[in-house]
Amino acid sequence: MNIFKLCQTCSGTVLRRCIQTSSTRHVELTSVRYPDVKRGNYGSVRDSDLATFERLLPGRVLTDSLDGYNTDWLKTCRGASQVVLRPKSTEEVSAILKYCNEKKLAVVPQGGNTGLVGGSVSVFDEIVISTQLMNNIISLDEISGTLVCQAGCVLASLEDYLSNHKLTIPVDLGAKGSCHIGGNVATNAGGVRLLRYGSLHGNVLGLEAVLANGEVVDCLSTLRKDNTGYDLKQLFIGSEGTLGIITAVSLNCPQKPEAVSVAFLGCESFQSVLDIFKESRQKLGEVLSAFEFMDSQTMTVAKENLKLRSPIEDYPFYVLIETSGSNGSHDEEKLSQFLEHVMGTGIVQDGTVATEPTKIQNIWSMRERIAEGLMHDGYCYKYDVSLPLQSFYGLVEAMRERMGTMVTRVIGYGHVGDGNLHLNLTSPEYSTEVMDKIEPFLYDWVANHKGSISAEHGLGFKKKNFIYHSKSKSAVRLMKDIKHTFDPNMILNPYKVLPDF
Repeated sequence: MNIFKLCQTCSGTVLRRCIQTSSTRHVELTSVRYPDVKRGNYGSVRDSDLATFERLLPGRVLTDSLDGYNTDWLKTCRGASQVVLRPKSTEEVSAILKYCNEKKLAVVPQGGNTGLVGGSVSVFDEIVISTQLMNNIISLDEISGTLVCQAGCVLASLEDYLSNHKLTIPVDLGAKGSCHIGGNVATNAGGVRLLRYGSLHGNVLGLEAVLANGEVVDCLSTLRKDNTGYDLKQLFIGSEGTLGIITAVSLNCPQKPEAVSVAFLGCESFQSVLDIFKESRQKLGEVLSAFEFMDSQTMTVAKENLKLRSPIEDYPFYVLIETSGSNGSHDEEKLSQFLEHVMGTGIVQDGTVATEPTKIQNIWSMRERIAEGLMHDGYCYKYDVSLPLQSFYGLVEAMRERMGTMVTRVIGYGHVGDGNLHLNLTSPEYSTEVMDKIEPFLYDWVANHKGSISAEHGLGFKKKNFIYHSKSKSAVRLMKDIKHTFDPNMILNPYKVLPDF
């Protein structure tokens, strides 16, 4: 209880760091919770290996107090790694992987460890390779807006750095105070402004990665257009560290908006949410940068678990709209006209607008800190799916009906602008009975409604065996072929992404 009391006024990212280092040893080992997963035919770390690592990374080989590295911040997965390596350069990563590949020692790349599907922690005793010390900004071209940096740069730090040059990072996440850009790229992280800037597949201009055998793949281009052969960088974006360890990235960074406004609206139905979205696209157009929704149960979490106050009265659904551009008065006028229209037609019952940074942050915190608030319930069963908008909220309703009183709550919120629903169920503690009731029913429902079982969190360890709900057998077979080509000894992040069968 003390840890929550201490952190109620902190940002969600700060709380994540606190949780990660408290009581992690009480989390059930992944190998125990999932007894069907068997350890691969890998070597075990010996004293001679530790001596080699210490020679390669003097003073940066950790063998004590590794609970935070072994446990994901949701406290749902815990491995038993006995060693954490903290390289500072691509050359050091190369030397580590070359050695581990020769000895057939399995490794797991780890950035900020903010992943939500168990992809960034060991399953058994894999060696953790942390990018924490690979945090240098290499270059910035202010004219083209091209940033080159090491993979361990924290997203919020990059955002602050770019802000000084009137630029912005094209991805924005609730975990930005902890997550690393390399991990963002490795998982193809989405976030709240994909509607405006698109995915990392489009914003990563180049990257550098180290293969399992230590070979460095230099695709660190800063060009917007390069049509010479296969676009190899795309294979690493979203591969979750299974094909290589990303060590540096080149990003396209847009101009920082000079004016930002946020509207927080209340409405009576999810159909009204969709109607508001349609009107916002038509009437806000080029200044629309985010469109988020929360249901009433989500707001209950914000109020009861986080002690946040809503700026408007209670409604079944809430919409958060952000506009950003270069002309504040022009954008505010467009937003005012839009609000006048949607309130006049009755699809919005109440709303407020914020233009001051503090008030904007207060409104955004109700959306971005929900993951943190759910942790107060005990255990969170977290799902991240894409669905056609006509089926979007139907999944939340179906799960509420199915789960009944077996769970504390079922809530839905997320990015309506790109069809990404965050569905969360909570209970006082992990329950096999609850999990069996959720899966595979939830994934079957998503597949039957032509959705994707992972919109932005990836597959990691938790979702790997459900990949066929979104991908064909031929596609998965090709993925396995690529994996074997890049990593024939299968040492890179084993037990992740690809199914067991």
